[in-house]
Amino acid sequence: MTGFAARAGADAPYSWGWEIRAVNGKGLDLRLRVPDWIEGLEAELRKKLAAVAARGNVTCNLRVTREETAGRLEVNEAQLETVLEALHRIEARAMDAGISLAPSKATDIVTMRGVLEQATTQDDTAQLCAALLTDVDKVLADFAAMRASEGAALARVLENQLTEVENLTAAAAKLAEGRKDEMARNLRQNLARILDNADGVDESRLAQELALIAVKSDITEEIDRLGAHIAAARALLAEGGPVGRKLDFLMQEFNRETNTLCAKAQHTELTRVGLSLKAVIDQMREQVQNVE
Repeated sequence: MTGFAARAGADAPYSWGWEIRAVNGKGLDLRLRVPDWIEGLEAELRKKLAAVAARGNVTCNLRVTREETAGRLEVNEAQLETVLEALHRIEARAMDAGISLAPSKATDIVTMRGVLEQATTQDDTAQLCAALLTDVDKVLADFAAMRASEGAALARVLENQLTEVENLTAAAAKLAEGRKDEMARNLRQNLARILDNADGVDESRLAQELALIAVKSDITEEIDRLGAHIAAARALLAEGGPVGRKLDFLMQEFNRETNTLCAKAQHTELTRVGLSLKAVIDQMREQVQNVE
C-alpha cells in the first residue's frame, strides 16, 4: 500500500528533515538512509517502521544538519611553548652574530600556525538519537493515517467488485439451471443417433459415458465455491489489519473456479458471463496487490 509523510524538526544545534514513502510490494522491504554516526538510530527506526507496515517497499530518509557557530578560541599551550622556544633560539643566534632583532609582539605570536585554535565541542549523539526517535513517531502517525485513508478507499473498490462478482455468479447459476433441460434433451438425441447408426453397441455402457459427460459439464460446485470465496473475501475486508497476502491467495482460487466454469460452459451466454467474471477478478487481483 502506498503512503507518504514528511516532517522537519530541530533540537539545537541540530535540525533535520524526515521523508517516509511506501510503494506496493509482496513482502516488507525497509530501506533506510540515515546518518551512520548516530549510534543505535537505524536499529530503532527499523523496529518502529516494522510496527506500522507489514507489506510494501518502505523508504525512510533522514537528513541532519548542525548549526555552525564561531565558538571560543583557546591557546594551544604545547604549540605556544614550541614557538617561544624557537624564538628564543633565533634571538640567541642573532645576538651571537651581532644582529639586532626587533622585539616580538604577542600579536605576532598568536598569528603563528597552531598557537590559537577554535575550541571543539563533543556532541552527545545519545541525546540527538532520543530526540529523533521521539520526533519520528509524529511522522509515522501521519504515514499510517495516509495509508489508512487509502486502505478505506481501496476496501470500497474491492467491495464493489465483489458485488459485481456476486451478481455475475448468480447470473451464471441461473443460466446453468436453465440449460439443464436443453442438455438432457441433447444427450437423449445424441444417444438415439448413436444407437440408430451403430450395431452391437453396449447401450448401458454408452448411457454411462453420456451421464459422465453430463456430470463433467455441471458447474454447481464452481458456483458454490465462488459464493464461498466471496464470503471469505468480505470477511477479510471486515477483519482489518494486514490481509493482503490472504486476499492474494483467495484471488488465485477465484481465478481457478472461473477458468473451470468457462471450460465447462458449452453455452454461449454462460461463456460470456464466465469471461466477464474473469475480467472482474483480474481487476480485483490488481487492486489486491495494493493491500497490506
